[in-house]
Amino acid sequence: MVEFKIDSVTRNTLSRQVLEKFIQLLMEGDLQPGDKLPPEMDLMHMFDVSRPVLREALSSLETLEIVKRRPRGGTYINEKIGSSPFRAMLALSINNVPAVIEARMTLELGLVTLAAEKISEDQIARLEETIVAIANTVDDDYGALDREFHRIIAESANNPVVSGMIDSLLITHQKTDSLITFREPDITVRHHSAIVKALKGRDPVEAFKEMYNHLQYVREKILANQKGV
Repeated sequence: MVEFKIDSVTRNTLSRQVLEKFIQLLMEGDLQPGDKLPPEMDLMHMFDVSRPVLREALSSLETLEIVKRRPRGGTYINEKIGSSPFRAMLALSINNVPAVIEARMTLELGLVTLAAEKISEDQIARLEETIVAIANTVDDDYGALDREFHRIIAESANNPVVSGMIDSLLITHQKTDSLITFREPDITVRHHSAIVKALKGRDPVEAFKEMYNHLQYVREKILANQKGV
């Protein structure tokens, strides 16, 4: 079991401070992929925080796939964290909604241009299946289908160097998806269909334009909701 030394957490946003300490330990090499964390009581003492604060921080780290919990086996640093260099920055900024949305846009706009060159006919068919499924959704609860649409596009870029970005993309998608209070399937279907049309035409410029139009709409919708509009 790994051991490390930290200063006490004293500021108001305690769970965020704990999360930042974990990221700092990872960046400085005091924690390594695969390391088992000390028991909960030891961590509470080391960070000088209560159990709810510690659990909130660990929950955030688990959502970001920085740590994973094994039933009756303890909590470990994810072995694959090194393949996703954006996770640490996402962890520190996950509640900065404009930054998370912009990160998602940056990743997806680059990936969709590669997808226009590389996407297979099978992947295009799968994209079209998600569009049909969204159109036929009766309760407007199609978040999982939306994520699958964007995941297929990202994976179709088929680049081992950027493959680590896909997990980060899905994390940003999950965060933005959780902030959408009402869905508009007709608009989603129209946007997704335009993106697929550009991909089928092998047109990276048009694919970029249509993806930007879609993500810009999502950004405006979420930020308006954040402001209480």
